[in-house]
Amino acid sequence: MVSRTFRRTMLCMALGMGMASMAAPSAHAGNNDGTVVGHTEAGAVITISNAATGFTRSVTADDKGNYRIPYLAVGQYTLSVAKDGKTLTEPTAVTVTLGNATTVNLGASNATNLSAVNVSGTAIITAVDVTSTESSTNISREELRRLPVDQNIAAVASLAPGVVKGASAFGGLSFGGSSVAENAIYVNGLNVTDFYNRNGYSEAPFNFYQEFQVKTGGYSVEFGRTTGGVINAVARSGSNEFHAGVEMTMEPGAWHAQAEDRYDANGNRYLTASEDRDSLMKTNIYASGPIVKDKLFIFAMVEQRGDNPRNTNDEGTTLTSNSSSPDFWGTTIDWHINDSNLLSLMAFSDKSKNVGTVYNYDYDTHTIGAKTNTIYTDTGGKNWSLTYTNYLTDNLSMKVLYGENKRGSFNRALTDLDCNPVAAENAVPKPGVPLGCTTNTAVEKRNDKRKEGRADFEWKLEDHLLRFGYDHEDDDSIYSRHYPGPGAIYYNVYAATPGSTIPNPNGGGVIPPGYNGYVRARRYEIAGNFDTTNDAFYLEDNWQVTPNLLLNAGIRRDGFDNMDAAGRSYIKMDNMWAPRFGFSWDVKGDGTTKLYGNLGRYYLPVANVINIKQAGGLLDQRTFYAFGGWQTLTDANGNQYAIPVLGPQLGGVDTSQGDGTVHDLRSEVNKDMQQVYQDELILGFQQMLNDKWSWGVNATYRKLHNAIDDMEISATGKCGPDGYIGWVMGNPGKKNTVWGDTNCDGTADGWVTVDTSKEGWAMYDADGNYLGQRGWVNPKRTYTALEFQLDRAWDNKWSFNASYVLSWNRGNAEGPVNSDTNFDDTGRTENFDDPWVNFGGDGYLPNDRRHQLKLRGTYAITPNWQVAGDANIASGGPITGFGVGNPYDATVYHSYYICVANCDAPRSEDRVYESSPRGKYGRMPWTYTLGASITYLRQLADIGQLRVKFAVYNLLNEQRTIQVDQDLQTTISNSTSSTFEQPLRFQSPRFAQLTVSVDF
Repeated sequence: MVSRTFRRTMLCMALGMGMASMAAPSAHAGNNDGTVVGHTEAGAVITISNAATGFTRSVTADDKGNYRIPYLAVGQYTLSVAKDGKTLTEPTAVTVTLGNATTVNLGASNATNLSAVNVSGTAIITAVDVTSTESSTNISREELRRLPVDQNIAAVASLAPGVVKGASAFGGLSFGGSSVAENAIYVNGLNVTDFYNRNGYSEAPFNFYQEFQVKTGGYSVEFGRTTGGVINAVARSGSNEFHAGVEMTMEPGAWHAQAEDRYDANGNRYLTASEDRDSLMKTNIYASGPIVKDKLFIFAMVEQRGDNPRNTNDEGTTLTSNSSSPDFWGTTIDWHINDSNLLSLMAFSDKSKNVGTVYNYDYDTHTIGAKTNTIYTDTGGKNWSLTYTNYLTDNLSMKVLYGENKRGSFNRALTDLDCNPVAAENAVPKPGVPLGCTTNTAVEKRNDKRKEGRADFEWKLEDHLLRFGYDHEDDDSIYSRHYPGPGAIYYNVYAATPGSTIPNPNGGGVIPPGYNGYVRARRYEIAGNFDTTNDAFYLEDNWQVTPNLLLNAGIRRDGFDNMDAAGRSYIKMDNMWAPRFGFSWDVKGDGTTKLYGNLGRYYLPVANVINIKQAGGLLDQRTFYAFGGWQTLTDANGNQYAIPVLGPQLGGVDTSQGDGTVHDLRSEVNKDMQQVYQDELILGFQQMLNDKWSWGVNATYRKLHNAIDDMEISATGKCGPDGYIGWVMGNPGKKNTVWGDTNCDGTADGWVTVDTSKEGWAMYDADGNYLGQRGWVNPKRTYTALEFQLDRAWDNKWSFNASYVLSWNRGNAEGPVNSDTNFDDTGRTENFDDPWVNFGGDGYLPNDRRHQLKLRGTYAITPNWQVAGDANIASGGPITGFGVGNPYDATVYHSYYICVANCDAPRSEDRVYESSPRGKYGRMPWTYTLGASITYLRQLADIGQLRVKFAVYNLLNEQRTIQVDQDLQTTISNSTSSTFEQPLRFQSPRFAQLTVSVDF
């Protein structure tokens, strides 16, 4: 009996993290740790120990033989079990992984029958986890060192099924059809997501991390403030053994393939990229060990990095040589006060300085001319968290965290005082000299600071595991921004024909005879201190109903409070209740086959950029002029440049987006704001084929409800066209309550409710007669996907993982940003400015990728040589032909209509339009990204190991198009823009990377 039980124990370990026992409770874990659960004899004492740190923890199995040891640091442990002084099994090795549970049955006479699976040795296999109802991918540091994965978090997350890299200028990652501004990133439990616009995060070097977990859906109630995905990372830590190492990464410029220049249909170069170069050299040094053996440990790392890219502007007339010096430091300190009380500190600094020197450049002769400017950019900041863990009893544990996350950004240039930025669209004839005397478009300084505190508890009560907690964030932004140059004005020049209408909301914007374009002179200034507080509490019950069936039910309550520059609540939403339910059925009762499901709700907070832009005294002043040609000037260095000649002013000055004052915000924000949330349903199946192979399939359905965006309410149901309210941050297609005119005397005197699904936008005929009102469409976004996975676990010889996702991403709202029109001002998209912008806008959304195939694997040729590959194959996104204006109203925003006849008619109702829905013009091409690497390993006597990895990314040097110009018409005319469908962004060219590391 003893030998048979021991064999079953070894098999349970081999089946890997989270293989369920017959009656073990659900195996959730905290943000930066893991759990061990299992089944043994009732009343037995289970002891887990970590020889590397001296940590030991003992618990007693309940009267059903179940045990649970939560909040364990990621790493290698040994489990033993004894009862009445008698050892039931030999000590067994256990691997604890991030965010998962490792289930091990120890010495129980009624242990699950796993005889159908054969296992040799003690290999740990990541396979079926019958205690989990979430969709996640774990990737360890050791696996990443074997694979050709570029050294950044985005590259790691892209390995997970359903994750798409953003194709727009602002990049980012899309999880399950969400926009790139809906994700959350954690390091050791500290939220490091950029809360200014939610597209970005604080990041440490690759070597600082021990393990990553990428959650793509179904995550538990301890995670919130996201309707996309979660990237959860844990840093390395010290032990009783002294270790040290150095790693050098080299990417010489010669190892970067040349990017392709791009030419239009007439053979004119419109994108100059072949002169761009990049080179990287970084050195990473770490040391770790005990400060006090078995008690106090430290891991410390520094990295010096030399990054020297250069790039030309699109025209090839200027060249910028950059010098970046992101000198990183990071540490973790772990204090085992005793076996029941642990204290951990994590800290790192990702501050970086970049100096960009700008020169005149002659593309044809490859000649670098005179220096014209120097641009300075400072980014990053210091981050730290302190975590206290207390094992109060065998069944009750607590974890408390406090930390701070800082992100700074300061952009400025030498020419900021003397030079205005100038830009012109492709259709405008260019002068023979650079436009403006600066390439800088913003003097911007921002300091964001998050103060985070949270407490998490686990309480095991027989067949129930209760998890509950509270977390609070104070997110503060100190911000200032303006354009450089006299008057802080940015000149944009657009082509237009005489008599055509320009986009001036104040009217009067008609191009006079003799002019073929117009100039928008924009002054944009803002400054202030803006604060947001987010808090939440959660409760979850995981109930082992039968030995094979697990149910979990949780509830999370969120509250968001965004404040204006004066510290007053601007957008405040409480009582956001997010229920989440799941089940997991161990079909055969042996931990090899699982049927599971999850249904949950997730809320998205309002980014701080909204406080700043609307509640911070924003001055956004736009003045329009006829374009009178170019004037050539000379700067202080003797360099010539051009600025536009301003003709007559066209219409009034537009300050509708901000006049520099903080108004009575009651008229600018919906008093009863409804939250943005997403519902998600997942059904899945996983099966272990043998001790190494497993497969799975799941179906996911996501539906986004609601949007918070700016819209111009120009009428009310009661007062009609005289009930103008103005620009309101609210819920398109819903009832919005704002301070307005209740008795139609032209004075705001009370609360007015506008049902924007039916009213809010005044319509007039060509003679100015009021026709009634129009309402907004409801924001919609759905994501439906089928996901297939096949996995072969690493056994020191080879490993393999394949995933295929078939998905549909539909609706009329991508999310808080618009990647198809390159609009990243989170939460202030053009989509809902008036009811006609999004009219007819249903279809496939920018992050829709019908097919995604991802493959990765490693093969050990010998103990010293390994080869590995990584492939990402995806179909292209949809192409939409955006028009200007629509057949129902005189507005000239982007629209899903194009003018086809009588387009010169001064009255919009005399023009003829036709529908131009989303995706009408097909799709961008498939992309194929293949990486390959070869690694040499060698033991250095008894002192350490040498690792040399040569990796090539985008091995086939595919530079396929990932984004095109989707403006079919740029003015109201029956002509198609000459740049429509012109490729704008492409796959990065091939580059090679050599990494040499020595670990002692």
